Amino acid sequence: MEFVFAARVIEWRGPSPYWFATVPDEESAHIREVAAMATYGWGVIPVEARIGETVFTTSLFPKDGGYLLPLKNAVRKPRGLTAGDDVTVRMTVRL
Repeated sequence: MEFVFAARVIEWRGPSPYWFATVPDEESAHIREVAAMATYGWGVIPVEARIGETVFTTSLFPKDGGYLLPLKNAVRKPRGLTAGDDVTVRMTVRL
């Protein structure tokens, strides 16, 4: 299951800051259809994602009926990404 979408980078400030790209509603709906087959627990969904030339693996976090794509510092910092930036994401759900 592959997707290409535009997303805005958001920052979550907990005990330490985290950055995410919000998966759009349409793509989130498709992911929910296969979530039971893909999740390995707690509702997280394993994915391979690409932003620009950077490819990385991570897991989507469920949030308010949709999903958040975590942006590791190794992905975010070289591209200078911060809260409010728009990114294009290519993503494959790993079933």
